Amino acid sequence: MNKLFFTGKSFRFIAFVLPLITWWGYKEVQNQFVQPQAVVVLGGSTKRLEREKFTAQFVRQHPNIPIWITGGSPPTFTQRVFTKAGVDPKRLHLDYEAVDTVTNFTTLVDDLQARGIKSVYLITSDFHMRRACVIGEIILGSRGIYLKPVPVPSEKPSESIEKSIRDGARAIIWIATGYTGVDAAKNKR
Repeated sequence: MNKLFFTGKSFRFIAFVLPLITWWGYKEVQNQFVQPQAVVVLGGSTKRLEREKFTAQFVRQHPNIPIWITGGSPPTFTQRVFTKAGVDPKRLHLDYEAVDTVTNFTTLVDDLQARGIKSVYLITSDFHMRRACVIGEIILGSRGIYLKPVPVPSEKPSESIEKSIRDGARAIIWIATGYTGVDAAKNKR
């Protein structure tokens, strides 16, 4: 009969990985039962306003939830897209404080939390979604807010994993210190 035994290294690995898998599984299950109460759209689409147009159609299926758009197109263009789609512009919360993806979240999280929002639909381009989810899970998650990704289709390849790691670290630094690292990030671009 084979005996099951663990070496010191394999036990430490399991002791490290098991809580991570458990946490991830819990978040996935929790996310399935929490109905989003708002839509968060990361600005930055092209002149064709893909993210705004996609969102305007998406929110027609969710007529009672507010929409936050952080960064992106000028307010008149954004409002026109939603009005043309039959979406009441009073549902829109336009935020132009953000200068990058990390600050898209840091400028909104307090307002979302103050309104008692526990879950949001996160809309951004598919190539940008991995990085947005990493940052959003850290920043929104630090306030108990879940996110459900809703990618906008594009023809672009996914962003590099390095950008996700860099901005994930910046999000952790923001939680610990309140500093977004925006100046350092701009210097590396």
